[in-house]
Formats: sequence, structure tokens, C-alpha cells
Amino acid sequence: MLRKVYGFQVADVAQAMRALIATANVEMNRPAVAAGLAVPEAGGDFADGVIAYEGNWLGGETFVSFDKKAVALLVAQGQSARLL
Repeated sequence: MLRKVYGFQVADVAQAMRALIATANVEMNRPAVAAGLAVPEAGGDFADGVIAYEGNWLGGETFVSFDKKAVALLVAQGQSARLL
């Protein structure tokens, strides 16, 4: 939303997210958020990083998607990913 509607740059969104997760009264799955933040900084989508992290955490061995870019970015990060 910040990027598409308000025209924020990826670095600005990541900085805002990091400021939010640094707040003591905000609860979240911090490792999942960190995984999510690693993907947009490489040119992908936050959600893809979170989904890949959560899938792995739940026992999934391979991230599978129709999204070529997401699969390529996750493979570049050393994760098992496959394009359908």
C-alpha cells in the first residue's frame, strides 16, 4: 500500500517497518517479519518472504509459486523454491 498508493520507495517502507517492529508494545513473529523484509530489499514482495518463512517453519521443504520473480529471489537467498 505504501509503495503503490503513496509512492514510497522500498528502502523507506523497510525503514518504517523496522521502526514499527522496534517498538516495545508491538507483538509479532519477529523472525517472520525479518524474513519478509529481506525479500523486498532484493526486489520482491514482503508477503512472499513471510509465506516462505512460515511454510518452512511449519515443516514445508520447498516454497512453490506461480510467481517467477518470487521463486528466483528465494532461490538466490539459498531457499528451496519451485515454479509451477
